[in-house]
Amino acid sequence: MFKDAGHLAQVIDHTLVRPDATLDDLATACKEARKYGFACVVVNSSHVAQTRELLSGSLVKVCCVVGFPYGANTTTVKIVEAMEAMKNGASELDIVMNLGMVKSEQFNVVEIDLKNVIAMTPSKIHKVIIETGSLTPDEISRVCQIAVTAGAEFIKTSTGYGPRGATVEDIRLIRRAVGSSCRIKASGGIKDLASLTSMIEAGAERIGTSAGVAIMEEYLKRNK
Repeated sequence: MFKDAGHLAQVIDHTLVRPDATLDDLATACKEARKYGFACVVVNSSHVAQTRELLSGSLVKVCCVVGFPYGANTTTVKIVEAMEAMKNGASELDIVMNLGMVKSEQFNVVEIDLKNVIAMTPSKIHKVIIETGSLTPDEISRVCQIAVTAGAEFIKTSTGYGPRGATVEDIRLIRRAVGSSCRIKASGGIKDLASLTSMIEAGAERIGTSAGVAIMEEYLKRNK
């Protein structure tokens, strides 16, 4: 599955989006990301500039969540947050889809919301969080198509603050919906190597987790 530890690390988005995360927590997360070579560190917008400084000189990218965790902000608020994150050093944006509008079947509103945020932050990687635990299979298929049309590079399963995290079936549903037109990020409840591996086998290409260090240590212990 993974040719070496570096290969594994590059599928992991090292995540620190707790509302009570301190600056010391942030420094620790960035130190861990440097040590293992994670793909990026995912933070709330107020931590983007400092994360960029802490990761300076490394290959680890800065990712910012937008409209987190509910996606219920107005489009203008999301655009401002995304643009400021870009200015402060984020190269990837995890944008929460407006779940209430999805449930209201206002799909045009959902698409316009995403298109505008993506259009105003060009040359960045955009991952759209759809909160699979709150959606039916038909809704998952529909919103995945909307995200692709809006220009997303990734569909992301969950915020970690919804009813549940990612499941293997979620990943399979998303893959059927998007084919090869979009990549998939699994997140929410992925705490060990077996869970991560099952998501990758199902079709995910990136994993969002706050347990990246534990997963790396498990892998290294197995492959001494």
